Amino acid sequence: MLMTNKMHPEEISIGVVGIGLMGSSIAVALLVSGHPVVAITPLSEELKEAPQRIKQQLLHCDEAGLLCHPVGHYLKKLTVSDNYNYLDCCRIVLECVIEQPKIKKEVYAKISSAVSSTTIIASNTSAIPISILQNYVPCPERFLGIHWAEPAYMTRFLEITCGDQTQIRYADWVYEVAHFWGKEPTLLKKDIRGFVTNRLMYAVYREALSLADRGVATIEDMDKAFRYDAGSWMTLMGVFRRMDYMGLENMLETLKNILPQLDNSESVPLMMQRMIDMQAKGTQTGQGFYEYNSCEGQEWQAAFACFNKDIDRLAEKYPSKKFVANKDL
Repeated sequence: MLMTNKMHPEEISIGVVGIGLMGSSIAVALLVSGHPVVAITPLSEELKEAPQRIKQQLLHCDEAGLLCHPVGHYLKKLTVSDNYNYLDCCRIVLECVIEQPKIKKEVYAKISSAVSSTTIIASNTSAIPISILQNYVPCPERFLGIHWAEPAYMTRFLEITCGDQTQIRYADWVYEVAHFWGKEPTLLKKDIRGFVTNRLMYAVYREALSLADRGVATIEDMDKAFRYDAGSWMTLMGVFRRMDYMGLENMLETLKNILPQLDNSESVPLMMQRMIDMQAKGTQTGQGFYEYNSCEGQEWQAAFACFNKDIDRLAEKYPSKKFVANKDL
């Protein structure tokens, strides 16, 4: 069954397994959309910290004007536990654990033993092929990828990916339901390494790192160029509408001239390797491509939260299309 005018979000329970920063953010996105959420973790630290983190994220939603009810209304729809059996009522279960196939396999076995054969199981992975992960569940045709962006409750991005054995009707159903989560989702019918978003962004990362290694431009100047050029049209147009807008008549000649000049190396760029060797973790440790003092990491996190609120409101003014759900599963 699909959420239509006769089927409301509060009638569909959704499970989230793994409630670290990303998992709790996804749980909040689903709570705000009206779903009852069952959040499961076998980790005592997560079990202790998640309720307060989720409450704080809901308060952030409230400050951003995203809530229709007091925070307590949403918390009443939340169950946090280490008992996988609580997932038995869930229509969808989202896995958000560490990106290690062995651990995911163990988690899927526990999920599968708790849910019915009609439950859709999905992974938030952005690194491991869905076609590999779906071999770890008894009903691989109902397994797919649902890749969120952080913070999940304040971004319009959602990437749904089919594995080799996924039946498209389940992916189509999730695609339609995702619009009720305030998303403008993409649907990948073929399982490709890195999915769409990572492939596009890592192409940019590789070129930027290559230019830095060659001393062509400073990282500061490249960041400025990306912010004030690409950043001025990305949210509105995307890639292909941008090419249409710029005009295609000169595109062939430009592609012929610039594509041979772009970096195609398959090795890790030297600058990134140095970061890895230094065990740099960016804003988490204060050491990365830039240096950060003890307060700046938190300041960037706060700034990003405010920016997401602003960009979400801006994107809402220019939606890519209207959506009406009219199918049944």
